[in-house]
Amino acid sequence: MLVNKAYVFRLYPTEEQKKFINKCIGCSRFVYNYYLNKKELMYKNNEILTLKDMKKDISFLSKENEWLKEVDSSCLRTSVEDLDRAYLNFYNGSGYPKYKKKNHSDKYRTVCIRSSYKDKNYSNIKVDLNKREITLPKMGKLKIRGYRNLIEFPFKIFNVTISKVGKRYYASVNVEEEKEDKEVIPRYITGIDLGVKDLVITSEGVKYKALENIGKIERKIKGYNKALSRSEKGSNNRRKIILKLERYYEKLRNARKYYTNFITSKLVKENDIIVCETLKVKEMIEEGKNHLSKRIANSSLGEIVRQLEYKCLWEKKKLIKIDTYYPSSQICSICGNRKKELKDLRIRSFVCDECKNEMDRDINASINILTEGIRKYMGQMG
Repeated sequence: MLVNKAYVFRLYPTEEQKKFINKCIGCSRFVYNYYLNKKELMYKNNEILTLKDMKKDISFLSKENEWLKEVDSSCLRTSVEDLDRAYLNFYNGSGYPKYKKKNHSDKYRTVCIRSSYKDKNYSNIKVDLNKREITLPKMGKLKIRGYRNLIEFPFKIFNVTISKVGKRYYASVNVEEEKEDKEVIPRYITGIDLGVKDLVITSEGVKYKALENIGKIERKIKGYNKALSRSEKGSNNRRKIILKLERYYEKLRNARKYYTNFITSKLVKENDIIVCETLKVKEMIEEGKNHLSKRIANSSLGEIVRQLEYKCLWEKKKLIKIDTYYPSSQICSICGNRKKELKDLRIRSFVCDECKNEMDRDINASINILTEGIRKYMGQMG
């Protein structure tokens, strides 16, 4: 089975290579904003600008702006592809495409081009893990770090996204990887309830608490945001604060990413079927109170479900999603009696009026999710 994966490496470019990367990021941002503005103007005149039209027009735009010819041409084409995808997402219910700003998500994508000549294969992008180098178009070889457990990199490369975070540079290599096409006989099944204080609660009673060691990072971010609001625009001090802010935001992202990867990998490794709720995180944030909305946003609940989806797909395991509005917290997992009044989140234990069963509210909910998942699975089987 072939799957798409991304391997992220830390880049160590020379000063000359840094200048080129920054130039590619700037040109990519310029092309994106230029065609976004052009699409808006044409729309007002009842005209449509398609992806094909934009790609054709890039050559004329490059003649008018000679500096666009200095960068990797792939980054200009992929920039309009990103714009076209942003509009497709907008038509499917996402937000309207926004203009790109400097120092906000600074990145560009370059495409791997392969060819052959006299029985030799050539590629403009290569990863050599023995020498710890990556070869990129118009830049040559760059030093990389990451994935020390890998000896070779035999995967088919599609594209590479080069990003700048503060003073650091990263390369996300998108590849096609062969996964073992195995048949999994379901033996172990678990139901999981997703929360805020405890991030994941399994039907076996295992709880994964929310991240506790990020308070210091959040306080630093709060302090630097205050300092940023007081600093003078365009000053050196403001630039220094922005760099520090980006560094702490990166630390926060990395902490969350590591923790969610740890939880989801463990769940997929230990279980053949995982049952969870269909979450609507955006609605949960909008309906929650200020402090609760912030904790929901920080808990990465949507990311946990997303990772479970693709990891189950890779390992040939099954993820079952039950209905969003299934009242898992209100039903007794022993006798099935329902307490409709149990909606107050401050009540942390479930006490059944019928069978007198007393249980932790979240564990009771996860068992109900498991039961509903089994019912749904058996319905699919027969």
